[in-house]
Amino acid sequence: EVQLVESGGGLVQPGGSLRLSCAASGFVFGNYDMSWVRQAPGKGPEWVSSVNSGGGITYFADSVKGRFTISRDNAKNTIYLQMNSLKPEDTAEYYCAAGRSSMGYWGQGTQVTVSS
Repeated sequence: EVQLVESGGGLVQPGGSLRLSCAASGFVFGNYDMSWVRQAPGKGPEWVSSVNSGGGITYFADSVKGRFTISRDNAKNTIYLQMNSLKPEDTAEYYCAAGRSSMGYWGQGTQVTVSS
């Protein structure tokens, strides 16, 4: 059974940081590019960031470039999203997904709320 389990969300003040994790199982993790996608209340999904299967190439949406970092540990079947200088507009449910241009597996999401 494929599972993607996100963790690390929460409430943080503007300017703060959070680190999201996504633990994967049930598929050959090292064969997949991995991504983070977010969805704010009342809005459609927004792609945030991706990392290639080997971890050496990363991609970011313009809205988070310079503030977020994506990484992966293939030995632990886990990806991470380090989010710094958070803004209220970063408030959303954050999902990890297997793939980049086409995302076949999705997690359940973790809520990030940026508010004072």
